[in-house]
Amino acid sequence: MVEQGRVRWKRFALAFTLVLTTTSLLVGATVQGAIGVTFVVSSSTFKLFAGEFRAQGFTLAVGIDRDIKGRLIPVLVTGVRRAEVFDLCTSAILKTPLGAVTLRITGGRGDEPVVATDLVIDAAAARAAAFFNDIQLGRDASTLDAVPGARGPAGSFGAQSRTAVLRDARLTAWAATAGTFSLPDLALTLQVGDHPCF
Repeated sequence: MVEQGRVRWKRFALAFTLVLTTTSLLVGATVQGAIGVTFVVSSSTFKLFAGEFRAQGFTLAVGIDRDIKGRLIPVLVTGVRRAEVFDLCTSAILKTPLGAVTLRITGGRGDEPVVATDLVIDAAAARAAAFFNDIQLGRDASTLDAVPGARGPAGSFGAQSRTAVLRDARLTAWAATAGTFSLPDLALTLQVGDHPCF
């Protein structure tokens, strides 16, 4: 007699959650074709680490994100016209029936950097050693022009620079979008437990 297959619900739930989260992260990070595309953010942040982040065209402005419950979240909107990123690590902690699981996305570990265009990161907090060239602080956010389309509300604080280099950059972020996002050595890993990039 042939034994009929059975659904292992814990494995199914874990696999479903991981696929859904991975899809959300990759779609949010790589498929959005225009700066300022609005979408509902998840109710948790993710970590983004870069050993070195080289930006051509860099802007900062204050913005607001919204989660699925309608909660408004203040964010620091960072816009980059073209970025080269070395030693990139992005991590998200997932709650599963098996406990916490960490999804890590890495790239730019060798000689070829991760390259992104029209990149916008909605950050909750950021730390880095930074160098800016031709920086403007306190510019009206609605007049920012270093990154096409990356502006803030009229009358609010804005900043921009022609170029920027960030080292040992550590961002806690709600969302990221990019026109293009190229990872020549993309790696996706899952680890049981809480193992963020920083």
